[in-house]
Amino acid sequence: MRTILSAPAWPYANGPRHIGHVSGFALPCDMFSRYQRMAGNRVLMVSGTDEHGTPIQVQADAEGVSARELADRYNRVIVDDLASLGMTYDLFTRTTTRNHYAVTQEIFTRLLENGYIFPKTTLGAISPSTGRTLPDRYIEGTCPICGYPHARGDQCDNCGNQLDPADLISPRSKINGETPIFTETEHYFLDLPAFAEVLAAGCRPRRATGGRTCSSSPSTSWTTCSPGHHQGPGLGRACAADDWRTGPTSGSTSGSTR
Repeated sequence: MRTILSAPAWPYANGPRHIGHVSGFALPCDMFSRYQRMAGNRVLMVSGTDEHGTPIQVQADAEGVSARELADRYNRVIVDDLASLGMTYDLFTRTTTRNHYAVTQEIFTRLLENGYIFPKTTLGAISPSTGRTLPDRYIEGTCPICGYPHARGDQCDNCGNQLDPADLISPRSKINGETPIFTETEHYFLDLPAFAEVLAAGCRPRRATGGRTCSSSPSTSWTTCSPGHHQGPGLGRACAADDWRTGPTSGSTSGSTR
């Protein structure tokens, strides 16, 4: 008997999830979990609603309620819908629980203490009308590499290159179309290239035995260390914090997540 952790994606609690969402974040993992239980294995299928970040705040502003009020309401809607569909979660929780905050803070602190998270000054996008930070994926513009007119601030879906919002030609907010202001801001980054070797090692045995690999591509070129955050193959250094006033790395539910 094997012990298996089954971890579906966490849906944002910024609205009801339609069947297309469920077929993406819940159903595949549910099918896998059901099969493993039938095969006699011990399975723990765990997920929950993601209740922090831009999608929550944007929708809360649109509805004229607080982010917590919005998350409370749509958490109940999502839980009821998943239960009605017969999804076999063993635990469906929330990112606003005390336990989630404690675990997130411990992981962040350990990585920081061991040098895998470090501060770095970057150009951050600010909304001129609200003064709030605009996350990368809420900015779009023309890709400086391939010329695709709808590239996101984090990557271009046409050519596949990772980008920074400041790289985009004619950047604009996806929320209201305004041109963002770029200012220097300090963020914490996760040193993903430091884990490239161990991640690649975890994929090789599966390929050797004919099983599925960690990547849909037969190549592990994505594990090659990339010196920067954007452009080119490999693992870049990923931003591990933002400027929102709520979040599990804030130390409280009202502090900065930076």
